[in-house]
Amino acid sequence: MSERIPLAEPRMFGAEAAYLAECVSTNWVSSAGPFVERFERELVKLGGVRHAVACASGTAAIHVALLAAGVEPDDEVLVPDLTFIATASAVRYCGAWPVLIDVEPVHWQMDVDKAVQFLERECVWHGGRLLNRATRRRVRAILPVHLLGHPVDMGRLREAAARLGLGVVADAAEALGAAYRGEPIARAGDVAAVSFNGNKVVTAGGGGAVLTDDANLAARVRYLTTQAKDDAVEGIHGAIGFNYRLTNLQAAVGVAQLEHLEHCLASKRRSAAHYERALGDLPLTLPREAPWATSSWWLYTVLVDEVRFGLDRPRLMRALAERGIETRPLWAPVSSQKPFAGCQAYRVEHASDLHRRSLSLPSSVGITPTQLDTVTAALRELHEKAGR
Repeated sequence: MSERIPLAEPRMFGAEAAYLAECVSTNWVSSAGPFVERFERELVKLGGVRHAVACASGTAAIHVALLAAGVEPDDEVLVPDLTFIATASAVRYCGAWPVLIDVEPVHWQMDVDKAVQFLERECVWHGGRLLNRATRRRVRAILPVHLLGHPVDMGRLREAAARLGLGVVADAAEALGAAYRGEPIARAGDVAAVSFNGNKVVTAGGGGAVLTDDANLAARVRYLTTQAKDDAVEGIHGAIGFNYRLTNLQAAVGVAQLEHLEHCLASKRRSAAHYERALGDLPLTLPREAPWATSSWWLYTVLVDEVRFGLDRPRLMRALAERGIETRPLWAPVSSQKPFAGCQAYRVEHASDLHRRSLSLPSSVGITPTQLDTVTAALRELHEKAGR
């Protein structure tokens, strides 16, 4: 192949350069400025929430959201075992511990039944606190991840959290534009953290944001992200804060990108529909959208039946790479990662198999039908050759 087809690269629409030039000409280039404020206002509208606080990254957004939700050192937070490691790392930044919950095998999201079973069967009330029987640590929050942009089934999870006094902080890094039962995904929990990394649905070149309806939580997040200043003139700080601010330069790019969010989401949907039509007869398990879900279709991901396909996923990846087609698997389960070897994993049965068989296909905004045809033709050719 003469053309490389990337997995997920950013697409610029034109206003990015003009807005950056405005930042430079007005000298608003650092961690304050009109584009930061405008970016947050746009996120409020798009997210269907009352408050948005821009942050330096999606990981930073998760970290401060957990702190604002009351997570303290030696607390525990329920986290899906199949997620990017930053989700679990943010829990450790708080001095807390992830309890790793399996994902369900249909939509690959946190297994809500297992999460609720853990809370009801493995935890006990003591002194007004919900304690993990095994560790005697307080369970403080649930951190569902809308993996690949498909929502977690949040209804029962939120009911259990409300009944047990737990916060729900959603990692929606991949799910801007997704919806749960017809409402924007940011409304499906107490607070959501989104990401604007270069490979996301829209980008600011980096950055993230915390979205919430809770004014007090939003104020706490803003306080923590700006070094916890009590008196900015005298330099008085009332807590350990963080330099987690988004720059005006990044926000300018983000504003330009948000102007095209619907176009970006439509491109993702078209790619998913193309793959579904073209790959349905191959020995691949295709992703499914739940009836109550609207996915952002961030990365179209399939599961490889290595026996029927004739190649396992690693060999298939290498063969596609030789043809200039970039792919990757889902992340290795958190429970298999060295930094989290000592963390409790509850009834994990599917995460490792999903990782082993998963293959994310090129899903850039603006990927062309010709590029999609090239990817699907390569998959078909490799299957046919492997089956001989």
